Amino acid sequence: MAGIYVHIPFCKSRCIYCGFFSTTSLNERGRYVDALCDELLRRKDFLRGEAVETIYFGGGTPSQLAVADVEKVLQHIYNIYNVYGEAEITLEGNPDDLSPDYLKALHAMGINRLSMGVQTFSDIRLKFLNRRHSSMQAISAVENAQRAGFANISIDLMFGFPSQTMDEWEQDVRQALSLGVQHLSAYSLMYEEGTKLGHMLDAGEVEEIDDELSLLMYEHLIDATASAGFEHYEISNFALPGMHSRHNSSYWHGIPYLGVGAGAHSYDGKDRCFNSNSLNDYLRGSSPVFEHLTERERYDEFVFTGLRTSSGINISDLEHLFGTPYKDYCLKNSARHIVSGSLLHTGDVLRLSRKGMFISNDIMSDLMWVE
Repeated sequence: MAGIYVHIPFCKSRCIYCGFFSTTSLNERGRYVDALCDELLRRKDFLRGEAVETIYFGGGTPSQLAVADVEKVLQHIYNIYNVYGEAEITLEGNPDDLSPDYLKALHAMGINRLSMGVQTFSDIRLKFLNRRHSSMQAISAVENAQRAGFANISIDLMFGFPSQTMDEWEQDVRQALSLGVQHLSAYSLMYEEGTKLGHMLDAGEVEEIDDELSLLMYEHLIDATASAGFEHYEISNFALPGMHSRHNSSYWHGIPYLGVGAGAHSYDGKDRCFNSNSLNDYLRGSSPVFEHLTERERYDEFVFTGLRTSSGINISDLEHLFGTPYKDYCLKNSARHIVSGSLLHTGDVLRLSRKGMFISNDIMSDLMWVE
């Protein structure tokens, strides 16, 4: 089992919070698609013949590609790789790109899951983020996708905007759940260094929301999604039963994946590699840089990714992969969090409690290997 991630870096405009590799130079899209196809062929042995069960077009803004370009890349994957007959094939899109005709074409070519970057249903906050769509466009995009035949739709939300109130967040969550989507991802607004939002914070133009209110917003999200029948299967992800993101879940469970495109990362089960995040370098055919992970680094990643999920860490799997000293280390450093009720130790599994989700970074840090 394996996955393929296709990075599409093109954006019509840049959001003030975005720290991902992207470019607003849209005139290179044709050359870029050709470069993607070349890389897919060059690296056809990376997955060692494993069946591809998930394909994910991420970005950037994949919906900035023409239908023919998306289909060209997808067909190239099918021609080269062993794609599972019921593969999950996701495309990220901005609501204002997702016209009825575009959506119908995506569905017809085999895209069976959409991930929409909605972020908020407040037009004022959308403008603050420099998003291109309006609240009504987001609602229409979901409805048009449903009419086009999509039965697996995810939307992204953000909370913790400067001066945001609990009532405003509750309205966003209520609106999202009313649309009949199958999946919801929600993240606290991050002030990353080097982004426009980060500069605004440094200049005193905006203030971060206080931690207590941010936690209350997250608690409301957990309760509201549970009441709507969603499973909280990863710290920031909620889905109806059977509708978890299979592609993103593969990252959290250490499943190999090939990442193609400028700035994309790959993982073969032991080591990582990453492409240059220079568009010019990528178009010239630059090779990925390989990064060997030590046993301790792989242990840390096993802990970090496992604890993010509702399935947690399987202690027997940990011992099988890394040996008894690592198992003992993990259990020893888990003890105080188990006593406090932040970690649950049930049978052979360690997982975060609801209380533990609010201090997850501290718990993960304690379980990671320290010399």
